[in-house]
Amino acid sequence: MTKINFSLNIYQEIPPLLPITLQRKSVCILGENVKIYLSSLIIAVTVFLSCNRQVNSPAHLLSPPTGEPLELLMQGNMRFMEHHPIHPDQTLERMRELKKGQAPFAVVVSCSDSRVPPELIFDQGLGDIFVIRNAGNIIGEYELGSIEYAVEHLHTPLVIVLGHQNCGAIAAFIEHKHDTLHNHIQSIINYIKSEPEEIALSDTLNNYFELAVKANIHHGVTLLKNSEPVLGELHREGKLKIKGALYDIETGEVNLLDE
Repeated sequence: MTKINFSLNIYQEIPPLLPITLQRKSVCILGENVKIYLSSLIIAVTVFLSCNRQVNSPAHLLSPPTGEPLELLMQGNMRFMEHHPIHPDQTLERMRELKKGQAPFAVVVSCSDSRVPPELIFDQGLGDIFVIRNAGNIIGEYELGSIEYAVEHLHTPLVIVLGHQNCGAIAAFIEHKHDTLHNHIQSIINYIKSEPEEIALSDTLNNYFELAVKANIHHGVTLLKNSEPVLGELHREGKLKIKGALYDIETGEVNLLDE
């Protein structure tokens, strides 16, 4: 590697016959160039070290994470929210290891909204969480079957129903509450419209949109806790936790809802 000598005699670079004013300006220009070069070098080294540190960050690469599942998710969200994700389990080595099987520690039922990717907002990777997504994070027969598979066959101990602010499915429900759309979106609206939690909610409230989003989450949680023959029984036996959560698309924070 070529050695760089920063002991520059900048006065030697200036022709001696130049007027003293021009000499001073030349000194300033050369001094600024050195500062710019050094600043660029520092930035480049910092970026390199940051990238290298991110790749080698401690993570649960080849074995299931240890710890309470809900706590692991919330810790991951904290890292995401504070712009310090470690991006665990995202290597080719991890991908090859998962050929043997999967053991996700949480199921996340979330909205299909492109701003709400569970793996990113919880800072998780391959094989860590079992994700089920659709518009409005609604739960029908297909979603129930998928959750049962994860809980019963993969032994996943936690289910999170994750809604988010400004949900488009809830907005469509509110906008078309008293009319009909002639497309498949109407099926989503009909589902939300039939939820007892939404029916009980007055649409004259100032924060109706926000409350409707939360009511939809609560419906999902209640449905899962009473689902037979698998989820409800495991929940009552204390073998399965089911929680509702709300994602803030402005701050990146996930808040658990009161039951």
